[in-house]
Amino acid sequence: MQSDLTELENRLWDAADELRANSGLKSSEYASPVLGLIFLRFADARFEAARPRIEAKSSSRRKIGPSDYQAEGLVYMAPRARFGALLDLPEGSDLGKAVNEAMRLVEEDNPELKGILPRSYTALPTDTIASLLRHISSYTKDLEGDAFGLIYEYFLAKFALAEGQGAGEFFTPMSIVRLIVEIIEPFHGRIFDPACGSGGMFVHSAHFVERHRRSPGEELSIFGQEKTGDTVKLAKMNLAVHGLSGEIVEGNSYYQDPFESLGRFDFVMANPPFNVDRIDKAKLVDDKRVPDLPKADNGNYIWIQLFANSLNENGRAGFVMANSASDARHSEGESRRKLIEDRLVDVMVAVGSNFFYSVTLPVTLWFLDRSKKDAPRADQVLFLDAREIYHEVDRAHRDFTDEQLEFLASVVRLYRGEELELAEGENALVSERFPDGVYADVKGLCKVATIEEIEAQGWSLNPGRYVGTEVEELDDEVFEEKLAAAHAELRALGAKARELEEGVDEVLGRLLAETT
Repeated sequence: MQSDLTELENRLWDAADELRANSGLKSSEYASPVLGLIFLRFADARFEAARPRIEAKSSSRRKIGPSDYQAEGLVYMAPRARFGALLDLPEGSDLGKAVNEAMRLVEEDNPELKGILPRSYTALPTDTIASLLRHISSYTKDLEGDAFGLIYEYFLAKFALAEGQGAGEFFTPMSIVRLIVEIIEPFHGRIFDPACGSGGMFVHSAHFVERHRRSPGEELSIFGQEKTGDTVKLAKMNLAVHGLSGEIVEGNSYYQDPFESLGRFDFVMANPPFNVDRIDKAKLVDDKRVPDLPKADNGNYIWIQLFANSLNENGRAGFVMANSASDARHSEGESRRKLIEDRLVDVMVAVGSNFFYSVTLPVTLWFLDRSKKDAPRADQVLFLDAREIYHEVDRAHRDFTDEQLEFLASVVRLYRGEELELAEGENALVSERFPDGVYADVKGLCKVATIEEIEAQGWSLNPGRYVGTEVEELDDEVFEEKLAAAHAELRALGAKARELEEGVDEVLGRLLAETT
């Protein structure tokens, strides 16, 4: 099934990529209309699959309406909004106008989507829209279940790749999200992501709940914040495609706290921007979410405190962070010491390079647990070095296989004294490293360190210092990360230069044609 789905995703992407070739749009401009059509197709497929069952409840006294579908996590589709209706329009119809109207009707009948769906289709050539509609329809006609959601996520990833430097602002790679979810185990409660991007953390939390035979809609309450309006729209569409609902708001999490997050959430998950400078710390002086403002012009420990202080007394957090934060000194080192002494830090995972689209360097996953202080492991922290565990997608990109993800999550469960969750009943990597089925330190892989050992290491949370692998020394200027950021900026400027060059060539071509 996965190989078939991969082929299908590639064929769909090739079809959608025709839009850029035929319209002259940049990737950032054609992402919205393509994702809008995919959303419409998938929402309609889920609607049509449920329609016979729901319509059967109709009677002379009670008519079926949008609320009946919405009660089951479905998007209601009016007749003119349905994908089939667009396909059946006669040749010569104004398809751009028809698709815009379909989007308007969906928003009208589903208030949670109001102002979310794209309505820019009249700017596209009719034959291009017709081609996209046909391709999307024919390639997805036999799909069912979560394949729709997987394809939507695949397209988000492809657009993220196409956008280069800005990719990390709206998309976190699936394998990283899955590992975070597997380790914090969001079975039930309120989930918060203050840098939610396109909502991947929420989607995979829902998958985790479904895998444990529970209903995400009943078990999870979703709260997300994102500073970019267009990305908020992506997240809301992503939730709707997966039959989820939640509160996603636009806002800058440094200065705005619309959910009154202090001590409120059961789970916090995020992939925030790294090493952000020029944050107006004067606005945060009295903010209880950030009691220890770092002196350094760097936002990493502002984010870390936002995450930690959003947790309730039993809450868990999992987030991505620059490696430099694990060893940062001075005021940031003091903040880290307090987190450790408060028995809040539970697990630290080092991840290798090339997992992210916007950060080529390795990163660290932090896991906090406020309930840990009452557990046998209160005075311990698990350090896990996963830098040599990966699957190479291509020379520039890596991910985790299902077996590797299960293995890494199993190491954490063994450390916590929890039962293992093995899809096939066994995992060769687990059996090889932990043949007795109990946790034990493995040189080069994992080490449980005490608070005293961590203090002896200057309160470092760098896994390499504990598991017996080489440690990368980072100075205060974080030269490597700054160099990577400069490289990403150079690539973005190069791409912009190529776009301008193409524009100049097109104008000159027209001028030459007019003079001959």
